[in-house]
Amino acid sequence: MKNIQIIDGAVNCVYDIFAATEKEFNLIFTSGTDVAFIDEVVERHDPTRLNLAFSRIWTRRVRKSDVHGIDGVLFYELEIKKKYYPTRRDEGAVNPNGTPLLRSL
Repeated sequence: MKNIQIIDGAVNCVYDIFAATEKEFNLIFTSGTDVAFIDEVVERHDPTRLNLAFSRIWTRRVRKSDVHGIDGVLFYELEIKKKYYPTRRDEGAVNPNGTPLLRSL
């Protein structure tokens, strides 16, 4: 299972984490990415297939204290953040001026 953190534009968002099978994860995240935006996910897939996958994922909430890593981040209602993730990889995040946000460890 892979853990997906949900970041929602709602004021009361709590950034829940859900477990997804490898197949479900690959439906949401394109190859080599770990950041996705729901509008792009919806554009790529059949709604019936997505609804089925998400209905399963939503039953697998993982308590943050039990999480041993986050494999992907899925944004809802936050299209403004797309410019900060041009590669759709967390490690490729950039500042508003285009400089890298994250530095190598």
